[in-house]
Amino acid sequence: LVIEAVPEVLSIKQALYEKLAGLAPDRTIFATNSSTLLPSDLKAYTGRPDRFLALHFANEVWRNNTGEVMGHAGTDPAAAEAVLEFAGQIGMVPIHIQKEQAGYILNTLLVPFLTAASHLWVNDIAQAEDIDKTWRTATGSPLGPFQILDHVGMETYYQINMNAGTEESQRVAERVKREFIDQGHMGRSSGQGFYTYE
Repeated sequence: LVIEAVPEVLSIKQALYEKLAGLAPDRTIFATNSSTLLPSDLKAYTGRPDRFLALHFANEVWRNNTGEVMGHAGTDPAAAEAVLEFAGQIGMVPIHIQKEQAGYILNTLLVPFLTAASHLWVNDIAQAEDIDKTWRTATGSPLGPFQILDHVGMETYYQINMNAGTEESQRVAERVKREFIDQGHMGRSSGQGFYTYE
């Protein structure tokens, strides 16, 4: 099993799979950890479309341990079963997605929430800290949307907005690039995003 977790850029993932296809034994199962791309977007580049699927981990996988397993219409059910079993063996809670869904279960629920928060922010309705405070106070959630985005990372946040195709999401992407990425503030991984981390 080879699990790919390169940036959410279709061309980068396609090029990687073309290289991997020539290196890995035929029996190898390939799994993408993509948050937004479908297995069917990549299957033609793998050299083994029947043994290709997605295995998506939540952020902070050591704590929020779901392993969402999603094939495409041509994925061999035995490959899906093997990856579900693997997810359980490494301490994940295996979740079998029955058919392709952009965003799986987790991100189908999460992305609209983060998008709504981003639109409040980019339209200067409220500061990120106040949006987070409102969410945490009203729901009892331990994290607000911008704290979650710091965990996701600014590059992924930028790519998701670039790929969304709306004018408002384009404005979010431009602001994220200008205020964070261009400044080297990549989120929690770099110690600085919407918040500062030690």
